[in-house]
Amino acid sequence: MKIDFPLDCLKDIPTPFYYYDIDVLDQTLHQLQREAAAHAGFSVHYAVKANANPRILQRIRQAGLGADCVSGGEIEAALQAGFKADGIVFAGVGKSDWEIELALRNDIFCFNVESREELEVINLLAEQMGKTAQVCFRINPEVGAHTHEKITTGKAENKFGIAMTDLESVIHLAMCLPSIRFIGLHFHIGSQILEMDDFKRLCFRINHLQDRLEAQGIVPQHINVGGGLGIDYEDPQAHVVPSFKVYFDTYAQCLRLREGQQVHFELGRAVVGQCGALISRVLYIKVGVEKRFLILDAGMTDLLRPALYHARHRMENLSAREEARSGEEEYDVVGPICESSDVFAQSVLLPESHRSDLIALLSSGAYGEAMASQYNCRRLPASYFSFDFQH
Repeated sequence: MKIDFPLDCLKDIPTPFYYYDIDVLDQTLHQLQREAAAHAGFSVHYAVKANANPRILQRIRQAGLGADCVSGGEIEAALQAGFKADGIVFAGVGKSDWEIELALRNDIFCFNVESREELEVINLLAEQMGKTAQVCFRINPEVGAHTHEKITTGKAENKFGIAMTDLESVIHLAMCLPSIRFIGLHFHIGSQILEMDDFKRLCFRINHLQDRLEAQGIVPQHINVGGGLGIDYEDPQAHVVPSFKVYFDTYAQCLRLREGQQVHFELGRAVVGQCGALISRVLYIKVGVEKRFLILDAGMTDLLRPALYHARHRMENLSAREEARSGEEEYDVVGPICESSDVFAQSVLLPESHRSDLIALLSSGAYGEAMASQYNCRRLPASYFSFDFQH
């Protein structure tokens, strides 16, 4: 992404805030849609949980994506942004009654159902409302992914999904329920996945399950493979847009689809991750016994990923870049929150930094603003867009 506006534009803007490069978002959406369209029957639903900023959602809706929601609030946000209800899928292991009723009332495309108990509740509520709920069953495929343990979702010990051993019985139950229409299978093995072999293993598992079902005369109309494609946090400038071609080609080559089957993808991080940066200001340079601490006015309340996942975001000192400073120092970059885990990175080399310097934490468009909190009674970060600084 490019943070190329003059820094004097920021003198009256309180930090921290999120900055979004709309050119990067548009470029990403264009390549995503182009590569998906190269394969018949492929459609993409944007995972709203990655970033629900209204202006971001509107841009994604304008590009023609559907929406993947995991709460009633996300369904409302998607509808308010103009997403068509027939392009909305509703996932989540704990859907409450009001959320289910909201989805039914708006005639969304389908529910990704995660348990027999949930299926029965959806049927009951749909029957009371005179509706028919289309459902895909989220199957736990027992496929591990090469990613952080807290963002892998396809193993037996995870809370998500229905066990493969229960697949046939839950499908047969759905076929007997009066207000349920079974339309497909749903899978998701994790997030920030960069190795295509993980997706290949998912394809092979889906192929096996499809063979098993077809032997019983069951051919789902829709196969939802989830999302999970990662981004380059180490060198975001070199890889602004993920390799959507390799990703979609992997599924096209490895999935054995039946005639007329549609394939759905639920991408979030890959869509918005690289278009966003958290802009923060240096409060203090604290010299410790053995370390130098660069203390920012942004903390884990603004960007939780480093504290939650030990994630690393590349940092750039915007003030040093503008002044062309030479020389580097090693810093532990930390925030102001009253928690020892409020650390963005340790032993980071940055240009010699000073109080009031502006620091950009790159690749923060996904799971940054969306996960912000008001812990310590802090204000939520504002958001600005590249066109806000155009003259």
